[in-house]
Amino acid sequence: MSQFEITDRNTIRLSRDGRESPDSPEWTRNIDNPYLHGVYAPTTIETDTDELEIVSGSIPEDLYGAYLRNGPNPVHEPRFNYHPFDGDGMLYAIYFKQGRARFCNRWIKTEAYLKEQEANEAIWPGVMGPFDFSLPGFPIKDTSNTDVMYFNGHIMSLWYNAGTPYKLDTKTLETVGREDLNGQLKRALSAHSKVDWEKEELIFFDYFDEFPYMSYGIADKKGNVIHQQDIELPGPRLPHDIGVTQNYVILHDCPFYHDVELLKKTKKRVMTFHTDVPTRFGVQPRYGAGSEVKWFECEPCYILHTVNCWEEGDWVIQVGCRSTNPMPKADPSEGKLSHMLAYMRLEANMYVWKFNLKTGEVIEGDLDTLNTEFCCSNPLYLGYKSKYSYNQYIMQRDKDNVGTLAFGALLKYDIETGQYDRYDYGPGVFGSETPFCPRRSATRADPEDDGYLVNFVTDTNDWTSYCLIFDAKDITKGPVCKIKLPHRLPYGFHANWARGEDLSL
Repeated sequence: MSQFEITDRNTIRLSRDGRESPDSPEWTRNIDNPYLHGVYAPTTIETDTDELEIVSGSIPEDLYGAYLRNGPNPVHEPRFNYHPFDGDGMLYAIYFKQGRARFCNRWIKTEAYLKEQEANEAIWPGVMGPFDFSLPGFPIKDTSNTDVMYFNGHIMSLWYNAGTPYKLDTKTLETVGREDLNGQLKRALSAHSKVDWEKEELIFFDYFDEFPYMSYGIADKKGNVIHQQDIELPGPRLPHDIGVTQNYVILHDCPFYHDVELLKKTKKRVMTFHTDVPTRFGVQPRYGAGSEVKWFECEPCYILHTVNCWEEGDWVIQVGCRSTNPMPKADPSEGKLSHMLAYMRLEANMYVWKFNLKTGEVIEGDLDTLNTEFCCSNPLYLGYKSKYSYNQYIMQRDKDNVGTLAFGALLKYDIETGQYDRYDYGPGVFGSETPFCPRRSATRADPEDDGYLVNFVTDTNDWTSYCLIFDAKDITKGPVCKIKLPHRLPYGFHANWARGEDLSL
């Protein structure tokens, strides 16, 4: 039996017989941190192959493009307490064309990755600190391990904290270098920038610890910044997403933030949820001046991810996953990792906000109360009224998971009714964020759910990983195709779909 027993609340179950994943680095064996073991254990393998085993079904002929997933995969033993946001970024892709598939995964070679490879050891601390302001770039490691999307001829990877975006080759996943928007990027990009397929624009935002604390901008399809505005906030914030309609952007000012003076004093960023401070959403004309933003006060909450936003007359609608407890109470029995483990448990549910631009009225409320997040919608509907959201069910503490972030089921929500269909991955099987993949040459004139859902799952019973393809019209029937991947995939963060037409596959 492994030294990490299921009775140890600091760790997840490794497998039914307690074995550690065989391809994880040796240095992980002596670190008692659940995000370095089991399904989260880093891999040492990079692969590029089209020799993939189809376990069941067949690959649809009109599935044309690439499923991209980003995630943490630390190379070196961390200097300080490890947080999953600290792991070196690794990008995974499975390409589909004419009923065939090819799989590839590569480390994202950030500047920090290259410097640590040269030193053969970790240099940067992570988000749990201590922040080291003497280091080049960021005082903690910018890993580019969080989100991924196609933009301006490259795949672009982004980081949880607003960080440096990186360009990767669309076919090999090799790192090309920084994405600086033709030298016009002032500082950094948030993790959740948006690519508008219709307008061929990148809508991005940045946040920082100095006045005015936020900015947002728009770049055209060639990467030229065509609009950028500063947004004044009451103080430093850590917004995670942005809403986009045809004529507006929705900016987030949530009462979950840190004290800069305390950060300077302790070298640690201590997040506090201020329950007496309203959450504010700023509806800003898409190409307007920053001074035109109209703020709406709502119930205190934190929001990680939006589903979609759109306009209905004088109303702007935002649908997303809302958390009223972004910093769950830490369990003292979990020791020095207790606050990190509490934060990563993620309590959220589907929610809708409505803002009346004429009267200032706000209507808000639950769509459903199930613990669910990592929500995706049809990208052709960005900024237009949509009906469906594809979410991950966040597992609770049970025999398979004792409190780490884990996805146990795929959900298809009807936003109009709050009802959902559900597909459970199975005991010991954990999924990934699941974007909607339109059929080849699809347009918004086609039915909204006429396409596919693609994701990766890992089975901790035997350490195999698979790609699952679903018909988005009915996920309850299970995958229409199951493809065995060449090796175990560590747990990841965000995923996206890139059209084959854009990638020139």
